[in-house]
Amino acid sequence: MAGRRKISTSPDVPLLEGPVRTCVGCRERATKSELLRVIAGSDANGQPVVVPDPDGTATGRGAHLHPTSACYDLAVRRKAFARALFPQGRQSVGGLSSAPVGEYLDPLDHQQ
Repeated sequence: MAGRRKISTSPDVPLLEGPVRTCVGCRERATKSELLRVIAGSDANGQPVVVPDPDGTATGRGAHLHPTSACYDLAVRRKAFARALFPQGRQSVGGLSSAPVGEYLDPLDHQQ
């Protein structure tokens, strides 16, 4: 049964079918389709930034986030993007900007 996961052995926790990921902000598990994938990219100056990958098709290491400003703020405060995207060299990734993700989420928050 590789590729298909059923998470939850407790009757209090809902059963999640399909790919399951953990939000880097709130640390809750959710199906992949409920989360926004983010990847490491670079800005016009070549500095590393976190960019949204809403289609989930970009190559490279990714992290997942609920598409809400609350989870985004938690991830920024916890420095979770650097930890998730650069696990071996996060000390050398000083000043990692996640502004593109915040800009992507801003209109989504106003629609709700």
